Amino acid sequence: MNKTRVMYQNITASLFFLAGILSVVSGEFVLSTMLFGTASLTSNLRVAKAVRF
Repeated sequence: MNKTRVMYQNITASLFFLAGILSVVSGEFVLSTMLFGTASLTSNLRVAKAVRF
């Protein structure tokens, strides 16, 4: 994988995680659950390249 792609993936996961923490603090538990799930998916999924025939 490209280093910049991994860096952007880590930044995106971190931003979702921080937004989830802020949502828990403010009492928005449904939103925080969705944000933590999105952070988990963005940190674990690998984006595939387009297939060329």
